Amino acid sequence: MIALGLPPGRVEILCLGAHPDDIEIACGGFLLELGAQREVRATFATLTGSPTRREEARAAAAAFVPGADVRFWDLPDGRLPAHWGESKAGLEQLSRQISPDLVLCPSRDDAHQDHRLVAELVTTVWRDALVLEYEIPKWDGDLRPVTHYVPVSRENALRKVELLTACYPSQVGRDWWDEETFLSIMRLRGIECRQRYAEGFVVRKAVLAVGA
Repeated sequence: MIALGLPPGRVEILCLGAHPDDIEIACGGFLLELGAQREVRATFATLTGSPTRREEARAAAAAFVPGADVRFWDLPDGRLPAHWGESKAGLEQLSRQISPDLVLCPSRDDAHQDHRLVAELVTTVWRDALVLEYEIPKWDGDLRPVTHYVPVSRENALRKVELLTACYPSQVGRDWWDEETFLSIMRLRGIECRQRYAEGFVVRKAVLAVGA
């Protein structure tokens, strides 16, 4: 297993979610690790969400990446494929405003139609950024092998779980929302890359620079 790294200096990242909490559930550990080691400029963009859930998402973005820019679109939860044109236009407008080095988005293999649509649109909009597709545990049981891992320290794994519960009180009563769910996925991905905890991602395309 060979370790790869991001270019030196400040990194600009775009975190895309179909719903509030997608980003933090899937890659909150990565965001905490990155922020502890690098200067990060982040934009969190979510396509759906009620006013209450948006306020939760704002708090979460500030907790995981202080100073993050937070944006929303007012599209209906569970109906994004029926709003393909609006989703595409919103992402294209965002692409004219920011040029991220790294885009974090759902997986194209995700069973949820909203997640899948976001993933399908990302590579049609951002063609020159590294795209990491994240995974979200759910009832559908759609977890698949990943291609890349980001190790997460025990401290940041526990911090991720703490922040999720603190920032998203509206979700705490759900039967799948608990410490065991979030830690177990990170533990499993950690086993796969010989770490205690890790988060997994899929990279569809990457350029390997062999020169100095």
